Amino acid sequence: MLHFSLRVLGEQNQAVVQKIMKASFHLYVALSGHGFGHLAQVAPVLNAWRRRYLMGRLTVQSALPETVLRQRIDGEFTVVAGAADFGMVMVDALEAKVAESLAAYRAFHADWAARLAWQELLLRDTAPDVLLADIPYLTLAAAARLEIPALALCSLNWADILAGYGRNEPDLETLRAPMLAAYQSAVAFLQPAPSMPMPELRNTQPIGPIAALGQNQRAVINRQLGLRGDETLVLMGLGGVEMRPSLEQWPTLPGVYWLTPPAWNAARSDMPNWAGLVDLGMVDLIRSCDVLFTKPGYGAFTEAACNGVRVLYVARDDWPEEPWLSHWLLEYGNGVKISRQQLVTGELQGPLRELLTQPIKPPVTPTGIVEAVDWLERLINRSYRRR
Repeated sequence: MLHFSLRVLGEQNQAVVQKIMKASFHLYVALSGHGFGHLAQVAPVLNAWRRRYLMGRLTVQSALPETVLRQRIDGEFTVVAGAADFGMVMVDALEAKVAESLAAYRAFHADWAARLAWQELLLRDTAPDVLLADIPYLTLAAAARLEIPALALCSLNWADILAGYGRNEPDLETLRAPMLAAYQSAVAFLQPAPSMPMPELRNTQPIGPIAALGQNQRAVINRQLGLRGDETLVLMGLGGVEMRPSLEQWPTLPGVYWLTPPAWNAARSDMPNWAGLVDLGMVDLIRSCDVLFTKPGYGAFTEAACNGVRVLYVARDDWPEEPWLSHWLLEYGNGVKISRQQLVTGELQGPLRELLTQPIKPPVTPTGIVEAVDWLERLINRSYRRR
């Protein structure tokens, strides 16, 4: 621990202390396990942070599988398994179980004191210097009680998502009060574009979009799948909440190949899965395909727009964040929305033709990554000056 102020040192000594500080710094990340979009937001920030803090310690708390975390987050880090939030209880990737979610929030808050004590114990045991949450409010509340400087980072918050579904519930404001207080306790709530508005929070800070950038490996894919190269290759993925369309009922579209998740087991020659593609990560797959077929979600939309890939997406009109995601994609990227019925029937020739005839827009630059790391660095410097 440093017991002196950097301001009293000469420039040479300051540089030495900065190196020591970066080597000893410990960042704790609380990451929602509600799908993969939160990981898609945080991972590029952590990877850029790691390039500045090569020897810094990183701890990630999440209910996501460790294998998934390590596919996206570079370098060494410690994993703390444990869910600090649940978001919404889902039927599938598109539909929330509203009554079950409300009941789960009531149970979660009825046991608030015990949950908060559990989270405080985890933070005491790991003793981080700064905390970053996307967006478990329980962890932010614990950090505030322990006086650990914290940032929130997300395109949504669970208090406003809950309000979107439970606006007529008599206890809605009682449920939302501790959530909003926890989010407000952060030094700043960073809102990467596109974000839903958060009018009840006074600490919001808009930043640019966040997305990982991939490498175009289309030639490799063509070779491994035996494609000629003139096909329309559509990458299919509906996020981290499992859902499989009835692919067997879909008509065959001439010249269109659907690259499917391995778990879907699509027994069709025009629907190969990506399990056999060697050394290709998900972002490389997005960059290499002509179209991303998905649902409205932060990671999917920004990764497609920032990698210059068109998006065919399924309507998800009841999700409170969806209007801002769709508006941004249609303004800065290329997208066409299909109905739930079209997802069932596979009648997609018209929407695909509409999408592919759109003039392709230039890739969006993910400026929010550096902005978020700059915020972390300011918080780090502030925490050391207070010591």
